[in-house]
Amino acid sequence: MVAPVPNEAENVEPLIAEIAAALDGGPEFEIIYVGDASTDDTPQRLAALAAKTPRLRAVRHRHRCGQSAAIATGVKAARASVIATIDGDGQNDPADIPRLLETFDRLVAENGDRDRVLVAGLRAKRRDSWIKRASSRIANRVRSGLLGDGTPDTGCGLKVFTRSAFLDMPRFDHMHRFLPALMIRRGGRVVSVPVGHRPRRRGTSKYGVLDRLWVGVIDLLGVMWLQRRGSVPEIDPATTTDSGESSRP
Repeated sequence: MVAPVPNEAENVEPLIAEIAAALDGGPEFEIIYVGDASTDDTPQRLAALAAKTPRLRAVRHRHRCGQSAAIATGVKAARASVIATIDGDGQNDPADIPRLLETFDRLVAENGDRDRVLVAGLRAKRRDSWIKRASSRIANRVRSGLLGDGTPDTGCGLKVFTRSAFLDMPRFDHMHRFLPALMIRRGGRVVSVPVGHRPRRRGTSKYGVLDRLWVGVIDLLGVMWLQRRGSVPEIDPATTTDSGESSRP
């Protein structure tokens, strides 16, 4: 579980408790919080929680790098092969995580290649201001139309994918909003699952409407460029040779 958190001191403890409760009783898991150069007491609260929570690991950026970089740091630090991400502001409901993981397992069973599957949350009922909902709706329609990613809500923080798939993707600022398009670019499949969405109860939003719109246009053009220059190699099994070396130590 990877959660990027810039200045979310008030949300840290309650969200970690919810994540642990949602995943308790299932497969082994770890919770990785990445503090993106927080200037409040987020680092101190995470350090105190990590000292008494064995499954929690805290990493901190010295300088602000953005949400995508924080997610990448968390994925690289992860020991698990399957990654679930969640926003650190408390608006995503951790209770939805098991359902996304079940969908991921089902798709892997159908497709056979876990590195080509991504499950994305779809916030069916947004609990944001009307202007944020309207701007997101427009942005999603434009992005989906130009990229053909078939994903109605790429901004939802809840996503599930493999660590190796993520590390194989090109990384850039704001890439977390284009993970479905990047997965499709590498021949993968993306499925959206309806999830809950909650109003922000603590802290303040780190994003404005105009700044997201401007960087979104630039990033959209960049991803379109990547799509046109991407390819998915298919290996002919008949041409694969075995060196004969043993894989045992």
